[in-house]
Amino acid sequence: MATTTTRSSPGSPGEQAPDPEVSERARRPRTYSAHYKADILDQYDRLDREGKGALLRREGLYSSLICEWRKQRDRGAREALAKAPGRPPADPLERENLRLRRRLGRLEGELDRARQVIEVALCVNLR
Repeated sequence: MATTTTRSSPGSPGEQAPDPEVSERARRPRTYSAHYKADILDQYDRLDREGKGALLRREGLYSSLICEWRKQRDRGAREALAKAPGRPPADPLERENLRLRRRLGRLEGELDRARQVIEVALCVNLR
């Protein structure tokens, strides 16, 4: 048995309004491997105008990404394409140096507070 829906005027009790809520989570930017970037650039360079548009639509890419990937390729070939986002890992000596600098800063702060406490205690005892 087929059901039919009747449209009534907006605001009538039978019609439901669409949910205006936006999802709470934003999507993260896509990341692409160096191999994928190189493959897409190779395919893109071999195609004619219509083929390039079809490739971009099929892969869900923008022409600005192609331009940026070309710049990366020209700057440093695969090394630039494979560069991981963020800072490079620190060597063990740098890590130790940073740890000791933080500890020194913390201890100097404690020393300053101890000096202030001693100063206040001396002022109170002198009265």
